[in-house]
Amino acid sequence: MTHDPALEAHEHAEHAEHAAHEHDPFISRVSITIAVLAVLAAGVGSLETIEAGGAITAASEAVLSQDKATDVWGEYEADSLKKHLYGIAADAGGAKAAQYAGTAKEQIAKQAELKKQAQEDETERDKLLATSRTHEHRHHWLTAAATLLEIGIAICTVAIITHRRHFWLGSIGLGLLGLALFGAAYLL
Repeated sequence: MTHDPALEAHEHAEHAEHAAHEHDPFISRVSITIAVLAVLAAGVGSLETIEAGGAITAASEAVLSQDKATDVWGEYEADSLKKHLYGIAADAGGAKAAQYAGTAKEQIAKQAELKKQAQEDETERDKLLATSRTHEHRHHWLTAAATLLEIGIAICTVAIITHRRHFWLGSIGLGLLGLALFGAAYLL
């Protein structure tokens, strides 16, 4: 069975509507609280899913950027070997010594471009990893917020069954704490 916050919010709202037909003011207030908490839980749950996806996507893109950088650094090293071999050949003299020296200089210029590209890829990797960490940080806060909202819904149900005001007030407190954690996800 999948966890669908929107469907759960709809189900909680229906239960609240049925309870409201009891014409008991306390039951009506608690039912409205359930409906509000369910809608908030659905919204926070959806954002939690979005942030988790953002964390995974950014981390995957960071891996691809690192792979690109690794490939370019490999080419850089291969060109370094070529440069040294052409330099040795040029130092040995002979009819093609000038040509070998020119090729060695070309390798130096090519290496500079490769180094720049590899460093750009690594910078991109670092940015993507930071983005992934931000999404993951938000995801954790939103998970806690959604959990508190859902616990608040459950405690409201206990308030309806027992007709105890302190359970209802406790659920409102959990809802407010859940909203505070929701805010913390985007402010901290």
